[in-house]
Amino acid sequence: MMDEFPLGAGLCSSFIEFDSLLTWQAAFLFTVVGTTGFLGVFAGQLPGDWGFFVPYLLGSISLVVLAIGSVSPGLLQAAIGGFSIFFPDYQERIASHEAAHFLVAYLLGLPILGYSLDIGKENVNLTDEKLQRLIYSGKLDAKELDRLAVITMAGLAAEGLKYEKVVGQSADLFTLQRFINRTKPQISKEQQQNLTRWAVLLAGSLLKNNKSSHEALMSAMSKKASVLECIEAIESVV
Repeated sequence: MMDEFPLGAGLCSSFIEFDSLLTWQAAFLFTVVGTTGFLGVFAGQLPGDWGFFVPYLLGSISLVVLAIGSVSPGLLQAAIGGFSIFFPDYQERIASHEAAHFLVAYLLGLPILGYSLDIGKENVNLTDEKLQRLIYSGKLDAKELDRLAVITMAGLAAEGLKYEKVVGQSADLFTLQRFINRTKPQISKEQQQNLTRWAVLLAGSLLKNNKSSHEALMSAMSKKASVLECIEAIESVV
């Protein structure tokens, strides 16, 4: 069986991922801590004992949230899932981001093994035995790095084409850096910056030229279609 590497969040022991949820986790925690902090200052102006006990209780909310995140990340993830409901474009943004990885990988000839749009598990799994060996041996050549860079930057490009602000770029940029670090010979910082810009532009061009396929793929992935059904959705409008 060929090895697999999911596109989601960084390099693990046997696969590679790009995670687009990190910013939303930070937004959730920032909102909780910021809101309770503001209310705590306001409540401190209340008369009598209320001015002592209310800020204390509000402050404890942040501590409880952070404690839950440390002891039981699953519960915190569920809370983040509920938080995302208040952002109408959240699920659509995630679908667009992951569908872009999927579509560009397909267009560039990399086989897709699976994917997930589940909160906290967003990824696209690719499978290529030769490429996987090159990655883990640190012997990626320029040609393969170029291809991986375009796939990596596809999610960022998709967000940039549709939204005023890109929120899923940090993990993708981190993953691209991991690929770059496994390239032989190593490339300079200036070459890395040029590669990143070029990859975003090419990914954006591919997505614009295949807009109907991207939209059809987003719809299929949102319905939890199989990989084969997703590919059929792409090809149905090609």
